[in-house]
Amino acid sequence: MATYAIGDIQGCYHAFKALLARLSFNPKHDQLRLVGDLINRGNGSLEVLRWCYQHQSSIKVVLGNHDLHAIAVAHRLKRAHRSDTLQTIIDAPDRDELLTWLRYQPLMVVDLDSHGNRYAMVHAGLLPQWTIEAASLYATEVEVALQADNYVDFLANMYGNEPNKWQADLTGIERLRVITNTLTRMRICTQLGEMEFAFKGELQDIPAGYVPWFDVDNRQSKQTAIFCGHWSALGMSQRHNVTSLDTGCLWGGQLSAICIETGAITQVQHDVRDKALR
Repeated sequence: MATYAIGDIQGCYHAFKALLARLSFNPKHDQLRLVGDLINRGNGSLEVLRWCYQHQSSIKVVLGNHDLHAIAVAHRLKRAHRSDTLQTIIDAPDRDELLTWLRYQPLMVVDLDSHGNRYAMVHAGLLPQWTIEAASLYATEVEVALQADNYVDFLANMYGNEPNKWQADLTGIERLRVITNTLTRMRICTQLGEMEFAFKGELQDIPAGYVPWFDVDNRQSKQTAIFCGHWSALGMSQRHNVTSLDTGCLWGGQLSAICIETGAITQVQHDVRDKALR
């Protein structure tokens, strides 16, 4: 048995299938860990979502910002961006089944690999003051809101950049928004955990006063291996016990997997059939 963590697929169905073939992935014996942004921007979003739904016993998923956005757009709570590729999902006869399954996925996974070693998976990152245990509890708060009868209220109010830092006494939608933004949108923050969401570039271009979230001094989650994605300009990165797996397949790069047990990295090149809309 092998457990593979795979970076942002974003609807790149052909590259995803090619990567599974290169891994010789067997759903009867192996497991996938998908770090979020399963869909949107690539033109195979429906196919990716259907594959994940059909193989849900062999995968664990965390939600990314594009996954949450897709649910909001499907509920007409947010207008689609010009570059979105969600219409095939919205028009699909099984859309409700697929999107309900997606809505019930977690924002953070904490698990053991087949050797008994603990790891965590999140789409974007963790604030420096959050332990793994605390972050998992905060993620659950958002999951409860997403799965509640009034989940549309959360979706309608999750957008926005404020608050941009954690305070334990936050309540209501502000508390849920800062948790969601941390787990699904953060790339950089200050040493005190103040987040900045506009930056999407490379390490040498990070604004003064900010660092990658995983480089913050005294980060409380350093002792646990973390797998994440979201930052395509960063590419494959392994530092401070964090493996970042978004290698920009959507933009002509690679789709990447790492075997959690062995650390072996497998990549496939972008497939032109997965063309993104720009």
